[in-house]
Amino acid sequence: MTAGRTPGDDFGWLGIVRLGLVQAAIGAMVVLTTSTLNRVMVVELGLPALLPGLLVALHYMVQVLRPRMGFGSDVGGRRTPWIVGGLAVLGTGGIGAAAATALMGTSPVAGIALALLCFLLIGVGVSASGTSLLVLLAKRVPEGRRAPAATIVWMMMIVGFAVTAGVAGRLLDPYSPARLLAVMAGACVIAFVLALVALRGLEGEARAAPPRDTMPPFLQALKQVWAEHDARRFTVFIFVSMLAYSAQDLILEPFAGTVFGYTPGQSTALSGVQHGGVLAGMILVALAGQRFGSLRAWTVGGCIASALALASLVGAGLHGGAWPFRETVFLLGVANGAFSIAAIGSMMRLAGQGRAGREGVRMGLWGAGQAIAFGFGGLLGTAASDVARWLIGSPAAAYASVFALEALLFVAAAWLATRIDVAPQARSPRHALKQAEVSP
Repeated sequence: MTAGRTPGDDFGWLGIVRLGLVQAAIGAMVVLTTSTLNRVMVVELGLPALLPGLLVALHYMVQVLRPRMGFGSDVGGRRTPWIVGGLAVLGTGGIGAAAATALMGTSPVAGIALALLCFLLIGVGVSASGTSLLVLLAKRVPEGRRAPAATIVWMMMIVGFAVTAGVAGRLLDPYSPARLLAVMAGACVIAFVLALVALRGLEGEARAAPPRDTMPPFLQALKQVWAEHDARRFTVFIFVSMLAYSAQDLILEPFAGTVFGYTPGQSTALSGVQHGGVLAGMILVALAGQRFGSLRAWTVGGCIASALALASLVGAGLHGGAWPFRETVFLLGVANGAFSIAAIGSMMRLAGQGRAGREGVRMGLWGAGQAIAFGFGGLLGTAASDVARWLIGSPAAAYASVFALEALLFVAAAWLATRIDVAPQARSPRHALKQAEVSP
């Protein structure tokens, strides 16, 4: 148990579900900007696919601000204002991005300029709200509930994706710029109000925030966290594992179409098979949890299983139609879901270890690593497949070589995970006094 926290401070299952609603609200705002607006730009407006790709990458790159956002919530001692403020910025950016997309139809230059600004706002909003939400979850969920809590929150986020995308898709037909703006504004406002209701009275008053005059400048606090061996190693692990995780997102469906002859509808359904596997893996870790292994064991095992599933995709690329392709994709999803929930549970535990009062900086550092990995992951996967096809000549072999590279990244991530100590640390009074003396 973290120093300064009593059992009465812990969230029960209702509190965890309320945080899940907030995460679902964040997901609902983001999914329309990263999927629906992209499709409108490319299909309805006939713009190059590179444009939405760059805008999405921009929103990821802005999230290098996550450590600074986490530091701000550490100084204030409360996370709710940062979550609410971040959601407001995110919603403003989302509505503005819809207006920018509509403007591109009549004034492309002005529309693109406005979209750049709005995707910057989206990245800032996600950084502020998402980082502080994770810190609140890490600080107030007891040890035994962390894996189930992470599963609940992430499943609710996925539900937020699915419900928002499904409802918005129906409301957008027949398409018009005004309808796009109305649907986006309605979704953002509803999500914001839902988050406000879920957060009302949840956190309570500020809890043992360090005095402002004892907090170091941000860069010094960041250096202090980076000097912690486990925090630094976990940052590298997050980057490598998420790079491997995201690199296959943009090439799996083209691979299915090129090698196995899947139609667009069949490849979209294949994505559903993969996401179903991810949910199954999350539920597996939540139910089995630490009864059948530690968080580190599940993280390492999930990474190894992901590498094996990707190796099977290599076989699919080399052998073609006789391979159990759909089953392999499902197992890849299970492995991805298992390692990701175990990693999130480890993140929640590690956030409170090390120098006191730096939970937000740690969580922000890891969130920034994940965002940068996702920004580079799609680019790496697509660029590597194009280069491999040019060098090898065979599309199937080219895709297989990229899957092999991703499998190696997961093996590297598994090795990194074995070097991170995520065992709970008991804090004696003497240790707490010593920590206070060295924490400026």
